[in-house]
This record gives sequence, structure tokens and C-alpha cells, in this order.
Amino acid sequence: MKFLTIIAFLAIANSCNQDPSSSNENVASNDEEPIEVATMQGREKAYFASGCFWCVEEIYESVKGVDEAISGYSGGTTKNPTYEQSNTGNTGHAEANEIIYDPTVVSFETLVDVYFASQNIEQVNGQGPDRGSQYRSIVFYQNDEQKKIINDKIAQLEADGYDVAAEVKPFQKFWVAEDYHQDYAERNPSNGYIQNVSIPRWRRFAKEMPEVIKDGVSH
Repeated sequence: MKFLTIIAFLAIANSCNQDPSSSNENVASNDEEPIEVATMQGREKAYFASGCFWCVEEIYESVKGVDEAISGYSGGTTKNPTYEQSNTGNTGHAEANEIIYDPTVVSFETLVDVYFASQNIEQVNGQGPDRGSQYRSIVFYQNDEQKKIINDKIAQLEADGYDVAAEVKPFQKFWVAEDYHQDYAERNPSNGYIQNVSIPRWRRFAKEMPEVIKDGVSH
């Protein structure tokens, strides 16, 4: 969990994690059929969970064709989850991101490539120092075409010898996180977690896929 990151870096910053305090409530049914989000003004949306949403937001917002990445919660059954509830690990949700993108510039397939290139593919229930089901990796699909793209990518990675930890789930609902989580890295560049976890993760990704990075973006 992110408070362990604070310890690891000698308490130099506030982390993405806070003390969990709420119990699971308002449980909704989990429909197995994916929900397809309508295209609006030529823009589509994709949904990914891959550890701390601060990190994932920063990664995707640096990708050509991505207008915005929004931090939130998905993959669970609790309605209107709060950050404190999510951090208990009892809501079923993972920290996730809604990616708003121009499909004429960047494809869903490329977004999936970005997803796997920007994480530890084999880490179960977490990324880096952030541990727990709320930090697990999930890639969401909205239709059969997206599901095939995801499964084909996983099959390729497994053929290359990776033990892929990410869950593949039908998209149901995305709950937007509290305002202070949005654009967190941009608004808190000197935060110790951003400096010691988020930025190094971004740099590893940028080294893997430099061709997708927007002009002028760097760390």
C-alpha cells in the first residue's frame, strides 16, 4: 500500500493511500454483459486498472490521441464508492482510469499495448509498492472486438513467457474519484510518491514506447 512507500522513502511525501475507515455498502448486481459507452463528438472511452490511478493517469495523458485520463474506481460492486471505502479492499473495486481518446489518432489496440508496457505484467494484486486488491490490474472490454484484442495481446505475452496477472472483465460502471485525485501528478509535482514512484514508472514506459509520447512531454 502507498503508506509503505512513505516509509520506504523516509516519509518524504504524502502518498495516494490514506487510512481506510468505511465499510462496504450499497452493493449492486454484477451483470456479465459488457456496457458499451457511446462515442461522443468523435471521442471514445476505454477503462484500465493498473495500480495507483495517479500513475496511470499521467501515463495515458502523455499518449498521442488521448485527450484526458480520469481517475476513479471500477471492477467492483459497491455503488458510489469513496476513496476511504476503496482502500479497505472490501468494495471489489480497483483504482481505475477512464481514458478519453480520439480513435482516428490512437487505436484501442495501442491503448492496450500502453497498458501492458506501463506495468509489471506479472505482479498480482498491486503495482510496485502498492499492494491489495484495490490496486490489482484489470483491463476492461466493452464489446467482442475489444475482448479479442485484449485476449490476443495476453496470448502473445504468455507465448513470450510472461505469467499475466491482469484480469479481463466486461465493463460495467466507472465511478469518478474525488476532485483532489484528478491531475494529481500535475498539481503535486514535488510530492515524494510522484517523484519516487510515479515519475520513474512513467520513464520506464516512455523508454518502452517512445513513439506514442506526445511532442514536448518529458520528465
